[in-house]
Amino acid sequence: MTSDSLRPTERHTGQDLIKWIALITMVFDHMRLAWPATSDLFVLGRLSFPLFCLAIAINVSRNQAGELFTRSNSRYLALLVLFAALSEVPYRLVSTSGTFNVLVTLTLGLLIAWGVQHRTLASMVLAGGAILAAYLLSGPLMFGFYGVFVPAALVLAIKRPELFALLPVALCVAANSRAGLFEQAAQLEPFAILALLTAALAPLLGLSLYWAPLPFKVLPVTQWSYWFYPGHLVAVLGIRTLM
Repeated sequence: MTSDSLRPTERHTGQDLIKWIALITMVFDHMRLAWPATSDLFVLGRLSFPLFCLAIAINVSRNQAGELFTRSNSRYLALLVLFAALSEVPYRLVSTSGTFNVLVTLTLGLLIAWGVQHRTLASMVLAGGAILAAYLLSGPLMFGFYGVFVPAALVLAIKRPELFALLPVALCVAANSRAGLFEQAAQLEPFAILALLTAALAPLLGLSLYWAPLPFKVLPVTQWSYWFYPGHLVAVLGIRTLM
């Protein structure tokens, strides 16, 4: 669910590792939709969304400021919109949350991140439209109004970590507020506290992996990951139907 602006020989190991962790924790999180006994994996699943947002932020931060209308950016947006549409039916069949699938939130987040990166009139208009859409759709939007700002906050954190490293932390926690975790955490329920801590630490973990000089290679996560999202939803639905 991410675009790759680098050639294969220039791949960044940390970025691929971030994508793999995001994909794997997403699958763990969704296992509870087929096997309710695995509901505790919800905590581990709080890593997934921030790491997907970071993968977007890394790609956006590599754009030359002001060069918004490129073939790469157009393909990136088109793929997110296409797979958001393709994923909505299987997501609605497998989930009872009543929200749109996460690619809708990530698409709006991409537009806002472009506004932060490029700061041109066109990018600011797109970002403003995305913010308005997020406000109007905050009810059915996965991770709500705050969630769409996470990619942009991570773009800022990549550029100026000394100023903005904690901004995505706060937004990731706020994006989980609708799950009732705040109320449960206030009552000192360990499950809720762990979930919020995981959401808070996820962007810091991802940024550490991105900046760290990792001494190993990781299997690249390329455009097949777009198909993986609706595909894994169909697989979860199939498993649940057979059980």
